[in-house]
Amino acid sequence: MTHVITKLCLRDSGCQTVCPVECIVPGKPESEWPLYYIDPDTCIDCGACVPECPFEAIFPEDEVSASYKAKGGEKIAAPEGTAGYTEAYDGTNHHGDAVHLKTTRTLKAGEIVDLTDAIKANADYFKNGPGYKSQ
Repeated sequence: MTHVITKLCLRDSGCQTVCPVECIVPGKPESEWPLYYIDPDTCIDCGACVPECPFEAIFPEDEVSASYKAKGGEKIAAPEGTAGYTEAYDGTNHHGDAVHLKTTRTLKAGEIVDLTDAIKANADYFKNGPGYKSQ
């Protein structure tokens, strides 16, 4: 079983840096694929990425929550044009490079969010999306 990066991801890139099999990639184009994604065919399920993520956005696939309870203040990202995601996020990644996401929103303390949509998005990215590798 692989790990999945959820919409709590704000493109820090630390996960990509520590991955021993280089299976983590930034989504491109960013406007459609705002997160980092883990190639399930390459991931060895070592978990090195999990503690490296400052946003606690990475979970084993079978532990991605359908009812994540927000601590408050977390931002979640979505593809551009997603209803309700009206805030921009500006920050820096693990390497000090600028990160700008146009479509985010801030969670309130106690807000319940379904993170399981990341499972399908991750699979889609590598199955038919920009991460697809022809055989």
